[in-house]
Amino acid sequence: MSIDQDRDAKILRYHLVEHWGVHTIAEQFGIHHSTVDRVLCQAGMPKAERARRPSIIDPYIPFILETLARYPRLTAARLYAMVAERGFTGGPSHFRAHIAQLRPRKTAEAYLRLRTLPGEQAQVDWGHFGAVQIGRAKRPLMAFVMVLSWSRQIFLRFYLNQRMESFLRGHVAAFETWGALPRVLLYDNLKSAVLERRGDAIRFHPTLLALSAHYHFEPRPVAVARGNEKGRVERAIRYIRDSFFAGRQWTDMADLNAQADAWCSGHSANRPCPEDPCMTVREAFALEQPQLLDLPDNPFETDERVAAHVGKTPYVRFDLNDYSVPHNRVRRTVTVVASLTRVRVLDGGDIIAEHSRSDDKGQQIEDPAHLAELVEAKRAARHHRGQDRLAHAAPSSGDLLQQAAARGNPLSRVTRQLVQLLDDYGAAELECALQEALASGVPHPNAVRQVIERRREQRDRPPPLTLTLPANDRARNIVVRPASLADYDALDDTTDDPELADDHNKT
Repeated sequence: MSIDQDRDAKILRYHLVEHWGVHTIAEQFGIHHSTVDRVLCQAGMPKAERARRPSIIDPYIPFILETLARYPRLTAARLYAMVAERGFTGGPSHFRAHIAQLRPRKTAEAYLRLRTLPGEQAQVDWGHFGAVQIGRAKRPLMAFVMVLSWSRQIFLRFYLNQRMESFLRGHVAAFETWGALPRVLLYDNLKSAVLERRGDAIRFHPTLLALSAHYHFEPRPVAVARGNEKGRVERAIRYIRDSFFAGRQWTDMADLNAQADAWCSGHSANRPCPEDPCMTVREAFALEQPQLLDLPDNPFETDERVAAHVGKTPYVRFDLNDYSVPHNRVRRTVTVVASLTRVRVLDGGDIIAEHSRSDDKGQQIEDPAHLAELVEAKRAARHHRGQDRLAHAAPSSGDLLQQAAARGNPLSRVTRQLVQLLDDYGAAELECALQEALASGVPHPNAVRQVIERRREQRDRPPPLTLTLPANDRARNIVVRPASLADYDALDDTTDDPELADDHNKT
């Protein structure tokens, strides 16, 4: 005899023989009085009716019942406020306990088991599987799930969002994996599927309509608050959580999806088919596949396509990261076309940049060629700025540069040296030296420098002092504090000692 059976026998003996009351038995055995009532009822004895204690809510019960009959979904908080206005002095928790017993119960609804023909229908939904940390980006891990309603064959693919592009990629990947598609796809009222619904009037997402027109299937949403109509995909998501995802280890999205494909074609396909337990899902899918629709010749376009503005720097922002573009495309609007692995930047019909896609956040994905072109352009810009400055300050510099270029001298170096002479000696001195060097037939910065130095020495002027600061920022910002000369003054005071004075004079 088990412990429960022994306890039940004692309850019956004490109640029938010793005439103990229900509460006495419950107190002695340390159990709830409802347990004693259950044992007595199972033995065929009527439940003992207990006198109900009067409650302060009793005068308000008729008003509460009448109100609930008219408004069965009225909240307990609103009912409490209405009753309090009529003089009820009890607390809200005591009131809620009574309302839970008085509220009319909703009639339980029975459902027919929905059956479909082979190849007729599949059900589609998203499942949320937490979040993934990729570098500095925290992205949601979403599972796109499609289930054939007859064979229960599952397609599973994970994405880092549930945007329309991922929704489309899930459809195309499922169709290509199965090599066919059903005639009807059943959706919950997802924003990717249904934009607006007024009763039976439904406005589908135009991109979903384009997808359905391409593959010739019928999109069909379930009725509002009728989750049983897509119970197959909801049960499949629960099955995925328990059988596939729980405790699974994976390195990246490609690895996770590879494991998902293997699971769908292996373990999941080997389970018994709910429509006919005598065969597996794999066998049922083999029977259903000939009834599916054929695929079109070309897949539907699923790349993301967005307009983006290139600012002052040669980068375009897309999905939390910056991608480099050629420097001559700044200050214009371009088109970003992205797949799961690649990002292309288009200016009109021309592809101006192409990069590997990053799922991180705040990264700069750069093409070394773009940076090299920008650096070269900046160098050329500095060269042209130096020539413009020389042309304004010393007009003869143009003739010297032309003759230097004719002799094969690098203009950038010649320009840099002339600009340095301009900074050191001024525009007037440079112009005079340029004219003399040109008259001598020596168009070279060294000749100009020799002329300037000779003119400086003839006028007995000091050479210019050029201060070159280090390139290191820490070195440039060092504060040099002057030393105190008080110590040297103290040394001079020691000359009062004759011996020290003699030594000091000797030195």
